[in-house]
Amino acid sequence: MLYQSENIQADWVKQGIVELIFNAKGSINKLDTKTVAMLSEALTVLEATPGLKGVILRSEKPAFIVGADITEFLSLFDAPEEELTQWLHFSNQIFSRLEDLPVPTVSAINGYALGGGCECVLATDFRIASPDLRIGLPETKLGIMPGFGGSVRLPRLIGVDNALEIITAGKDVDAQTALKNGLIQAIVPLENLKESAISLIEQAIEGKIDWKAARHPKIAPLRLTELEHKMSFSVAKGMVMKVAGPHYPAPITAVRTIEKAAFLNRDEALAIETENFVKLTRTDVAKALVGIFLNDQYVKNITKKRHAELPKQAAVLGAGIMGGGISYQSALKGIPVVMKDINQKSLELGMNEALSLLQKRQEKGRMSAVDMAKTLASIQPTLNYVSVSDADVVVEAVVENPKVKATVLAETEALLADHAVLASNTSTIPISLLAKSLKRPENFCGMHFFNPVHRMPLVEIIKGEKTSEETINRIVSYASKMGKTPIIVNDCPGFFVNRVLFPYFAGFSLLLRDGADFLAVDKVMEKVFGWPMGPAYLLDVVGIDTANHAQAVMAQGFPDRMGTIERDAIALLYEQQRYGQKNNHGFYNYAVDKRGKKQKSVDGQIQTLIQQNAGKTQEFSQDVIIARMMIPMINEVIRCLDEGIIASPAEADIALVYGLGFPPFRGGVFRYLDTIGLAQFVADAQQYASLGSLYQIPESLKQKAQRNETYYPKPAKVDVNIRELA
Repeated sequence: MLYQSENIQADWVKQGIVELIFNAKGSINKLDTKTVAMLSEALTVLEATPGLKGVILRSEKPAFIVGADITEFLSLFDAPEEELTQWLHFSNQIFSRLEDLPVPTVSAINGYALGGGCECVLATDFRIASPDLRIGLPETKLGIMPGFGGSVRLPRLIGVDNALEIITAGKDVDAQTALKNGLIQAIVPLENLKESAISLIEQAIEGKIDWKAARHPKIAPLRLTELEHKMSFSVAKGMVMKVAGPHYPAPITAVRTIEKAAFLNRDEALAIETENFVKLTRTDVAKALVGIFLNDQYVKNITKKRHAELPKQAAVLGAGIMGGGISYQSALKGIPVVMKDINQKSLELGMNEALSLLQKRQEKGRMSAVDMAKTLASIQPTLNYVSVSDADVVVEAVVENPKVKATVLAETEALLADHAVLASNTSTIPISLLAKSLKRPENFCGMHFFNPVHRMPLVEIIKGEKTSEETINRIVSYASKMGKTPIIVNDCPGFFVNRVLFPYFAGFSLLLRDGADFLAVDKVMEKVFGWPMGPAYLLDVVGIDTANHAQAVMAQGFPDRMGTIERDAIALLYEQQRYGQKNNHGFYNYAVDKRGKKQKSVDGQIQTLIQQNAGKTQEFSQDVIIARMMIPMINEVIRCLDEGIIASPAEADIALVYGLGFPPFRGGVFRYLDTIGLAQFVADAQQYASLGSLYQIPESLKQKAQRNETYYPKPAKVDVNIRELA
């Protein structure tokens, strides 16, 4: 053995040829700080090895390298700028040493080669891959950009346009795409991958393949004329700003980095990449997006621990758009479903919803016609309860009325086997209240989907007073199988997501009562704070009638904070029968465009109506609008944590981002609070205390602020000292 360490080994595979094997102790290979240091040690050995004629990089794991160890990111980001720059320079020298070996090199890639794994193989002369390859640079999704030479080598290998598409979108590509754009040289069956790599190296050693010619473009400046340079980057910058917007600086920074380095050699270009990478790590956006990733992993681990037997047969009570969406999602993931309703038209609407979604998948090439037909056939529409009796899991999705739901649930329970579980897709009604009509309340919980079901990743799993752990485990496993992110919450009116949403809507109503223009509020909350929809637009999408009903439920549950607001705009629109997109009239008017999508327009009549209701009009600054909108929501989120409705800041923030569209670049309420500082938030919020109980800061937050605490722990130091490595 030429070299052996915890994660990397190197030894002769044939005379003159060494294989450098990534083989970490765990189930996957990551390019963490330790592995980078070990790669440096291995290269030192190779550089001093006599008789070396070629090097093969490969993996002993099911995937080559899945990327960097993201758990280290916040620690790295927290390092002093000079120290991080020094470490990146050290790391880039390692990949350049790999690239500069005086012998041909080839990467034999199986499975994933993402992030640092992709950048590692870019440093070799050749790349061959198994058919299951996924290769790419996802860094911009984490608020950063490639830092191990990806922005330098990839454009020189596959062209600026192809490279920008991968880097700015943070995407990965399959084997066929990688072969087509020149990222890899061949696709080889997995069982032949090692031998094919040896054969390729032997041809390079014999001079049959010019490995120096393959290496040269990555070291030299980009081959672009001044005109090509100007056109490529002008178009790219325009497209990136349109898609990413001003709140996500990583994609445009990557474009400008490649643009600036285009006419420089490798080492000069790497210096620019490092400089801009470090700048991005200083941003709150990067910390927020990495935080979301880590929170998502935390939630996934909770789900894995709650693994339970999956249902063989599911049922959905109540068709229509929601029932059709739930049935589609279950069938799509391989669990057949009975869709039951009392109305034939509702059944047809539900089946048409499922059919439409399946057809879209087929049109996009994500499903064959045969698979589409099989999936649709696994959804059985029915007007009677007979087929429902065989279900292991039943999701009730009828009208949001406690009496109707209780009746349907009791009728259904009587037909089910003792082991079957019932779940209600209620959005606000307490589960413990609905459970009173059941004989087996331990087999009952909430399963709150968000609309549209096929797009929204979150499902709230609500535990009632008598819900068993086994029931929660089975519903969590079912939701996960459906491709959703389940978050377990305890029972209360509105549960977690809607409980914290309605104080936000109340803040909106109070702003309008005090004379704010709803158009100005929408603009600030979308363009400045970053919500996908402003509150008026969101209410129109939810449905003014739905919001009015839910508001009444919340007022009953929390009368001190969410009681009736005088001159409430939501109640006003409901009285005027302006239900939003449902009847094309709400805060906005709606009309269908040529693509079949509803487009909103401003209605002067409703502006006048709201202004008359307010009694006066006045302008508010952006900061005041954001404060008055967000303080009620933030306060309620903290109360939910204090009361144990939500178990942790990580789960709360994931629920807000996945369920409400809370701006990802802010990371969720708790990440947002940590970013601005708890003491600063308390000081700012106290200015609005006179607006009522919604604006009263929870005592727990005041105490944490006084103790200078945060909701997330400070990042721990990485195991390997950056300064020692550099």
